[in-house]
Amino acid sequence: MLPPLPLKPRIRESFDRAARSYDAAAILQRRVCEDLLAAWTPDAPPDSILDAGCGTGHGIRLLHRRWPDARLTALDFAPAMLELARQNPALCVAGDLEALPCRAASFAAWISSLTIQWCDTGQVFREAWRVLRPGGYLATSTLGPDTFRELRAAFAGIDSYRHTLAFSDPAAVEQALRNAGFTDIVLRRRSVRLHYPDLRTLLHAVKAIGANSVGDGARAGLFGKRAWQQVQAAYEGHRTPAGLPAHYDVIFAYARK
Repeated sequence: MLPPLPLKPRIRESFDRAARSYDAAAILQRRVCEDLLAAWTPDAPPDSILDAGCGTGHGIRLLHRRWPDARLTALDFAPAMLELARQNPALCVAGDLEALPCRAASFAAWISSLTIQWCDTGQVFREAWRVLRPGGYLATSTLGPDTFRELRAAFAGIDSYRHTLAFSDPAAVEQALRNAGFTDIVLRRRSVRLHYPDLRTLLHAVKAIGANSVGDGARAGLFGKRAWQQVQAAYEGHRTPAGLPAHYDVIFAYARK
């Protein structure tokens, strides 16, 4: 089952605010995007590629380096992110992954790295299928249900609010691709851990990339001092010699139209 969705205006606002701090904090995002593209081996160089949810443009730079002759289009719905992406060699377009402002069958490839978890995954894949030419490629990465498991465990029993997104499992991602019409589907799953000196630094890093919006069910008021101390103490139980871990359950998916 696919997870409930956070509100779009809230997500857009979060990423707009985070645009200037994004590149300095987006360690995981860069690594995942690089891994997504490194494992993507199309039969022929794609002559036109849509980077859906381009952020500040790291994926566009990688694509241009690999296929300098390809026509690249960078799309994002956060204006401040898109403004930074304009510094890269691509046509930049404001738009929503669920309703792409693109003609049908206009791209040889569609990529999206760590973006679809904020969307209706089924609708995103239907739009990707629509704008791809027959035989076109899809490459995407998203986060699975084990993401932020330490954080959820630390908050368990403190309150009944949601403190992370509800992420899709690989089977749901694969089924959404099949329902949209894609074939030759290949999924990979990888665990990534980043480490931080303390919980405040970890949460600040999440906020710095704009990923602090968790949708309906989030706490609206301030967190009390005693509750915060309980969460910190619970998270300390996960400490390793490298620091406090943040676990990311990364799903990579590749398919053809």
